[in-house]
Amino acid sequence: METQTLSFTLAGRALTLPVDRIGEGPPALLLPALSSISTREEMRPLATRLAARHACLVPDWPGFGAQPRSRVPLAPDTLHAFLDALLAPHGGAWQAPGPYALGIAAGHAAGYLLAAAARHPGAFSRLILVAPTWRGPLPTAMGEERRPLFERLRRAVEAPVVGNLLYRINVSTPIVSRMMQAHVYADRARVTPALLAEKRRVTHQPRARFGTAAFVTGGLDPVRTRAEFHALFGPGLPPVTMLHPRGAPRRSGAEMTALAEAGLVRSVAIPGALAAHEECPEAVAAAILGAAA
Repeated sequence: METQTLSFTLAGRALTLPVDRIGEGPPALLLPALSSISTREEMRPLATRLAARHACLVPDWPGFGAQPRSRVPLAPDTLHAFLDALLAPHGGAWQAPGPYALGIAAGHAAGYLLAAAARHPGAFSRLILVAPTWRGPLPTAMGEERRPLFERLRRAVEAPVVGNLLYRINVSTPIVSRMMQAHVYADRARVTPALLAEKRRVTHQPRARFGTAAFVTGGLDPVRTRAEFHALFGPGLPPVTMLHPRGAPRRSGAEMTALAEAGLVRSVAIPGALAAHEECPEAVAAAILGAAA
């Protein structure tokens, strides 16, 4: 595996982000999920298993990752612009390897990948959505009508001093452990002290609270309704396969079922929960490669 640095301007600010490359063959873009504990590292087990067939490119999202975070405006427009920059040709040591044989997105990255594929016809031959979500944790748990409250909570976490305190409570060891056991992994025994320490290292990166506050409160939701999410599957997209984990939490799983029943994707059942790509990389890789058969 080789790690490169991509430098570009986003929302008027100079930004550098690490990007992993691994494997040989037709290129594949792997987009990690957006969450308090998500990084490009979670995609490495899957990328390793695809590397014999594909040259995998795995970036971190702006505002996320296991490194100090750049302070950029965290909003859907920013993340859409990031994918535009990632898909554009660059000079120097960075060469975008597209067009991609595969575009793979986990969780909340799904809506952004779909929108990018629509904006860039021909950039992807196939799209794979692993446990796709479109609604952040608080709107999912408490309802869309409380968006104003979520926005106030976000501003509180982003505030100096008190924001750090609120954030530390939100990513304390018991809360992170409960979250991981409840819906991130299907196998609760997987949440060992070593894994907890690794994930808490992610949450303790400088300026990490901004990405968490944006995601948890729904500030990075690419759409606001199921109808808007389904509308992303418009004409002109390449074939889309959804990998539906059997252990997905109830509300998120219901949205995946609705997507399949609408006939907008080919749906394939896989083991695991929301982080199936990390927990069950062999099964996920087999489903991805099998979808091409």
